[in-house]
Amino acid sequence: MIEHTKITVYETLIGFILGTVMGWCIAIILWWSKFISKVSQPFLVVLNALPKVALGPIIIIWVGAGTSAIIVMALGISLIVTIMDILNGLINTDKEKIKMAQTFNANKLQILMKIVIPSNVSTLFNTLKVNIGLSLVGVITGEFLVSKGGLGYLIVYGGQVFKLDLVMTSVIILAVVAALMYEIIAILEKKLVK
Repeated sequence: MIEHTKITVYETLIGFILGTVMGWCIAIILWWSKFISKVSQPFLVVLNALPKVALGPIIIIWVGAGTSAIIVMALGISLIVTIMDILNGLINTDKEKIKMAQTFNANKLQILMKIVIPSNVSTLFNTLKVNIGLSLVGVITGEFLVSKGGLGYLIVYGGQVFKLDLVMTSVIILAVVAALMYEIIAILEKKLVK
């Protein structure tokens, strides 16, 4: 059981870190370029609406069965939401502060680094809290489809051999893991926001 928990936590952390970093980078690019933002927003909405489980077979063919497919599934579920949340925060930064910085001849990079990003620290942490749960959902979904280990695998296996105790134990461990990851982010938020 411990080995399966380690596998799930590892895959979740990789998906979470990649989703957060890529989400921030893409959101900043979209904030930077109004043209790219306008062009990509309809695609983001459509990608967000797609059921990711339906993309499972395509992901398996694309990256192969195994850990990489599970991490891509986690990314698929968390990345679009991260981009949309962060972009919304960046766009809704206080316009008066930005105008004031522009009157002092601040360039776009200075506005981004000194006003926009610091103003969105709370948005970052809110997104992290949502993202950890979404990454975990993505990993479990991936493990349902292609895994030989992990809590998602145990849930599927337990269901197939009618071992309800294995299924329930895996679900409880999954809930504890999710709560611990969320709590770690909440503690980091308290320390860093101060």
